[in-house]
Parts: sequence; structure tokens; C-alpha cells
Amino acid sequence: MFDVWLYSLISVFLVSAISLFGVLALAINRIFLEKLLLFLVSFAAGGLLGDAFLHLLPEAIENSDLNWQISLSILSGILTFFVLEKFIHWRHCHECYPEENPVHHHPRPFAYINLIGDGLHNLIDGMVIAGSYLVSLPLGITTTLAVIFHEIPQEIGDFGVLVRGGFSRLKALFFNLLSGMTAIIGALLVLIIENKMDHLSFLIVPFTIGGFIYIACADLIPELHKEVGLKKSFGQLIFFILGVGVMASLLLVE
Repeated sequence: MFDVWLYSLISVFLVSAISLFGVLALAINRIFLEKLLLFLVSFAAGGLLGDAFLHLLPEAIENSDLNWQISLSILSGILTFFVLEKFIHWRHCHECYPEENPVHHHPRPFAYINLIGDGLHNLIDGMVIAGSYLVSLPLGITTTLAVIFHEIPQEIGDFGVLVRGGFSRLKALFFNLLSGMTAIIGALLVLIIENKMDHLSFLIVPFTIGGFIYIACADLIPELHKEVGLKKSFGQLIFFILGVGVMASLLLVE
């Protein structure tokens, strides 16, 4: 059990540190960042779906004889992320690049809404990472990688949302990091509750599948469809396949 705690906490610390990726917005040319971001989103979509179907779903089926329970847990994951996006207006990189001179001197409401939504999302990320480690070490590693693939483009986007909403760049970076640290709280909740609830991890794994499918299909892939150029679309396809391919290659080391 000590190993599960150790690997879970190391993983969520890494995921939380990804929030510092917003620093790239300070160092990378804006035009180049816009071009890079869509390819990162493609890679993230492939990684999320690859983990959901190649790692998580086989694990859920293997550890449960109740197919209806798996189905309901997957649907609950989809529904949960739908509610997060619908009522908290959580956004993934929708026109969220930083402006050099924000017009507003005080943070606008949508910036705070984004922080709340991102904090809840990171809380769930921490829960699913810890839940995956409770099942097995390889599953925990692949889920952590899938979350990181998704976090990189998202955190760049969240940083841009905060700056556009009126935060200074330094404050935006600080609050983005603070929001990312809720993943640690999520992991600790699962690790503590698992000692009091049997088979908690077997419910979290299919829930994670639903969440990953929703993020990839409802948020990331529609974002990719905004680019219709043949060359860029082909590049997105390559990065999408690469994301799936990374997850497939990890099957060889399990």
C-alpha cells in the first residue's frame, strides 16, 4: 500500500506542476504557440482515447463480472464532465491566448469561473490517478501519462484565459498552479477512502473512461475541426495517431 501512496502522490505532483506550463506563453512567439497548440490538442485526444480503450476498459472488464455496473460508471463519468462544462463553463483552449495589454484592470467573472472549473477538473484528475494505481502500477502510469498529455494544452489555454480575464501574468501563473494542486487533494481523498470502502477503484476506473471519452470527443476533437486546411488537418491526424500509438506501445511493457 505504501507503493500506491508513493506513486500516486509523485504522479499528482507532476500533474500539478504542469500548470507551470503557462510559462511557455511568456517565452514562445504567439503565432508559433497557436500553431503548436492544435497539434498538442490532437496528441492529447489520441492519448486520452488510447488510454480509455486500450488500458482502462480491458482492466474494468477483467475486474468486474457486472457489465451493467461498468456501463453505468462510464455514463456517470460522461455525465459528470458534461455537468462541469455546462454549468461551470469549463473551457479547453477556446480562443484562450494571452493578450499583451488586457483592457480590464480587474479580473472579470469568467476568469474566476474558469479557475473553479479547472480546480474541480484537477480534483477529479487526482482521484482517477490514485484510483488507477490502486488497481495496478502499469494502469496508474498510463493514466498519469494520459492526464499529462491533456493537461499541457489545457494549462496553456487556462493561463491565457486568466490573462485575458484581467489577471497579471504573474498572478495568472500563481492561481493556475493553485488550481492544479487540487489534484493532490483528489488523490488523498481516494487513498484515504479506499481503506474504508471496498472496490472503490473498480468504480473509479470506468468513471475515468467516461471522463476521458467526454473530454476527447466533446472538447478536444471539435476544437480540431475548426481547422479545415488540408496540411494542418493531416498534421493533426498524425499527432492523434501518435497519441494512440504511445498508449499502444505501453502495452508492451505491462
